[in-house]
Amino acid sequence: MAAHIHQFLCLKDNFGVLVHDPSTRATAAVDAPEAAPILAALAARKWELTDILITHHHYDHVQGIAGLKTKFPRARVIGPAKEAAKIGPLDIAVGEDDHVKTGMLEAKVIEVPGHTSGHVAYWFTREDILFAGDTLFAMGCGRGFEEPPAVLYHSLMKLAALPGETQVYCGHEYSLANARFALTVDPSNALLKARAGEVARQREAGEFTLPTTIAIELATNPFLRADDPAIQAGLGMAGADPAAVFTELRERKNRF
Repeated sequence: MAAHIHQFLCLKDNFGVLVHDPSTRATAAVDAPEAAPILAALAARKWELTDILITHHHYDHVQGIAGLKTKFPRARVIGPAKEAAKIGPLDIAVGEDDHVKTGMLEAKVIEVPGHTSGHVAYWFTREDILFAGDTLFAMGCGRGFEEPPAVLYHSLMKLAALPGETQVYCGHEYSLANARFALTVDPSNALLKARAGEVARQREAGEFTLPTTIAIELATNPFLRADDPAIQAGLGMAGADPAAVFTELRERKNRF
């Protein structure tokens, strides 16, 4: 049976996500922004929390761990080894190419430094589902708080190389703001224009804009298209190194 994915909001615009294996009834929470909504989602579905998959150490991704562990003390906390000191006790510390299992569901760990130095993503290869945390967003990417822009760009290219049909779940509902910025640097992209309109409709209707896919992001996300001649020309950087173009894009987004 396929994995069951349940997505919901926590805090202001964080996403909570549950990944459930119906064959074993094991359930993972991806990050822990806030305990109460996660516990409510588990209770509504009568799911037992067995794992907590942490992508990075920022408070809005880990502050719910204690509350979840109070209710489910046997749940394993799994997270990046390079950030264990900032996250707190990890039952399993992971890094590049490690594999973690929730029931019969198995995820490959991809190190994606940039937003934070030890950030990881979880790619459920058989299901083709990626949990990207705050590295990749719909039509956007996270800020590079702890590493230079070139490091974040390299991490994004790792994710961009995944199969096009891979469904991508991100840490926040940022799609509308990202679409507005993307149009300023890629105004002639017809697919982006159409997507921006659809995202506006979804948000007006109170709908989530995620998941996205790698293929959609390759077509509409300027941060994955720093090698595109049209984007480079629009920035006055024709023929420039894509990492330098990405750096300029990220700086413009920071000011947007």
